[in-house]
Amino acid sequence: MELNPWTSKGVSDYEHVFKEFGLSEFPEEWRHSLKHRLFERNIIIAHRDFEPVMKRIQEKKPFINMTGIASSGPLHLGHKADIDLFLFFKSLGAHNYFCIADIDGYTSREKIATMDDAKKIAADNLAHALALGLDEKDVYVQSQMDSRYYEFVFELSKKITNNMFEAVYGHVDLGKVSAAILQYADILHPQLKEWSGKMPSVTGIGLDQDPHARLTRDIAKRLPYPLEMPSFIYFRHQSGLTEESKMSSSAPETAIFLGDSEKDVKKKISSAFTGGRETVELQKKLGGNPDICKVCEILRFHYPDTKEVERIMADCRAGKRMCGETKQFTIEFLNKFLKEHQVKVEKNRKKAEKIVYGKK
Repeated sequence: MELNPWTSKGVSDYEHVFKEFGLSEFPEEWRHSLKHRLFERNIIIAHRDFEPVMKRIQEKKPFINMTGIASSGPLHLGHKADIDLFLFFKSLGAHNYFCIADIDGYTSREKIATMDDAKKIAADNLAHALALGLDEKDVYVQSQMDSRYYEFVFELSKKITNNMFEAVYGHVDLGKVSAAILQYADILHPQLKEWSGKMPSVTGIGLDQDPHARLTRDIAKRLPYPLEMPSFIYFRHQSGLTEESKMSSSAPETAIFLGDSEKDVKKKISSAFTGGRETVELQKKLGGNPDICKVCEILRFHYPDTKEVERIMADCRAGKRMCGETKQFTIEFLNKFLKEHQVKVEKNRKKAEKIVYGKK
């Protein structure tokens, strides 16, 4: 099985991925102690070396909380899950590093023609992130980083060869090589003395991003700095709205974007793939399958009331709830959330532009 950070193909056989790539399943005792829906609902499914971070959380000691978003397209609900996790770790007393990856987005995506295009997307993305609750003190922009960061990028580049890159990713593309090296620097640089210093760190990623995690950990061993091995936790893929896809900016029909209109949401949810039966009569008799329903999955990832989500799923399985009812419930939930969110985005737009363009 191939894990490719640059495609919109999802992962379905999780057990096989765990075994083949050496991931550890996320323990039940950690789920119960980390009181957030992403853990309670089994959306966080695996980890690499999360024990040191968990120990710091239990001891109420600081740890590094790092994530980022490449400026390759508009934000969707899958990105929101990343930000939700970042904000949860922030609430536990972490040192926070949220990267707006404008250079990464430009170098790794062919459709981004210029750095100015990447910055425009980055500013829009940051306005959405600030509207979701991110604090500007936690944000840095790759193109705005100081010389020490870029010295570190070049130090990392000497620790990786073409053969190493091909062994992990299967190919060498110069744009993607440079983007990947920036990602390694983003994950590791917070442990340098110029920032937070040596301490456990965690980055939340999708399973498709695991190649970055493996090579980051390999490079960390080769550096002449006292670094803790970086930890990673893994999201279950938030599927796209069509069958056998992941939610992706590069496939607009698969995603609910944070800038979507009420009309967009209604159209996309109404036509989304579900686990319903062929007829109402069969649904009442046999029940539906919420485990494969893309609409139910949105509720699992994002609806705040866990008991209500469990009730909806149970009623679906029992044939007490039809797909149309669940779709209408989800449309109303999303449109209420997005309407309020988009007002906050406009309030944060100028602040985001100042950050991305480095204006005082």
